[in-house]
Amino acid sequence: MNILALDLGTSSVRGLVLDADAVPLPGALARRKMAITIGDDGAATLDAAEYLAALEACLDELHRAGHLDQIGLVATAAQWHSVLPLDSDGSPLGPVLTWLDSRSTPATGATGPQDMNAFHHRTGTWWHRFYWSVRLPWLRERLGGRPARFVGLVEYAFGALLEEAPMSVSQASGTGLLDLRTLGWDPEACELAGATREELPELAPVDWTGRLRADLVHRWPSLAGVPWAAPTGDGAASNVGSGCVDPYRAAVTVGTSAAVRLVQAAPAGAILPPLPSGLWRYRVDHRHIVTGTAYSAGGNLFAWANKVLRLPAGPELEAALAVITPGNTLVADPRLGGDRPPGLAPAGSGHVHNLGFGTRAVDIFAGLMDALCRQVAADLAEIESTVDYPVEVVLGGGAIAASDWWRDAFVAALKPRRVSHVRNPEIGATGAALIAIGRFHDGVTLERISRTDEGH
Repeated sequence: MNILALDLGTSSVRGLVLDADAVPLPGALARRKMAITIGDDGAATLDAAEYLAALEACLDELHRAGHLDQIGLVATAAQWHSVLPLDSDGSPLGPVLTWLDSRSTPATGATGPQDMNAFHHRTGTWWHRFYWSVRLPWLRERLGGRPARFVGLVEYAFGALLEEAPMSVSQASGTGLLDLRTLGWDPEACELAGATREELPELAPVDWTGRLRADLVHRWPSLAGVPWAAPTGDGAASNVGSGCVDPYRAAVTVGTSAAVRLVQAAPAGAILPPLPSGLWRYRVDHRHIVTGTAYSAGGNLFAWANKVLRLPAGPELEAALAVITPGNTLVADPRLGGDRPPGLAPAGSGHVHNLGFGTRAVDIFAGLMDALCRQVAADLAEIESTVDYPVEVVLGGGAIAASDWWRDAFVAALKPRRVSHVRNPEIGATGAALIAIGRFHDGVTLERISRTDEGH
């Protein structure tokens, strides 16, 4: 049995085929890049119809190449935090708000949760522009009415492809409206959002699977009757794909954005561990939680720097970076896209100090990358306070794989912790597949991790 793994990210849609052990098959990959519409006002949106068309195009490409012939399961890693308003017919009433969109503001006169600490512990989130508790009232005001219901981008896409498309507890935790212990919609969070149960997606029960709609079987006949596992939030899936599935090993993932996260076992109904005020907490599935923090900067620093700073490429860039010592760079703030919660800094908050006539483009870039490393190191110390011991760190993600210097900068910032690197560029899709087949702890073996602090 092969596994079709979908990675529904912010900057791209990917479909790849894995074998029964969740190892990617050579050449069985289809990818479509997505263009985020960015505005000076903090807007960061995707077109839902274009996104669905990109996913369908990936499936078409894999089908034409015969890669779908032996598929026995579909697993999905999907972006967290998106929201899309739909009318009564299920048609979008506007674009998809992504995690990067920073425009939402609390309604005039709204005061937030009665007990901020209790709210944070129950939902793992804050009353913040990033979450549906603030986004839904803001959307209603902009739309001039009350939409029939709200979904995330993956629920919209699956609603077009599957017989039914409930929201997984992993995706629901990213909305900020889920009680992480009871695994139901949190009454106070829903009240803040002004949302009734009918306006929110149905929650998928444990071990839910979906099926392709009958009218689409002719298009992808190999997927007829194949079960689709409930989607996993991309950050949680990346932890599993990095082998960071217990409280002794944290994942630092740098894709379009960046995050540092720690997974712990927490079955439904169990008392949750303490949660420091500066960290969020979401669900991996019905049995595990993930605690951490995230940043608006990551691999998108490469895209910005290539466009604006006109950096050299590949080996030439690494050679230019090699003469710069990590930790001894320009002082910089990498928040070009603003703060992720609980911070409120707007988009455009990045800056670089100590520029001179001798400053090169690569110096600016190194300063921004190094600044992110130091932010991660500080936040990892806060995560470690929840377990009372230093953890190992595994670096992963496409941006990390692209730069030896950035890996070395992370090693320098995270010392004296043991730092490793997982070279699989598809950790999100791999992790989602491992969760779907019930091999949660098989993410990465030690043989597949190389120590960056022992040389390359």
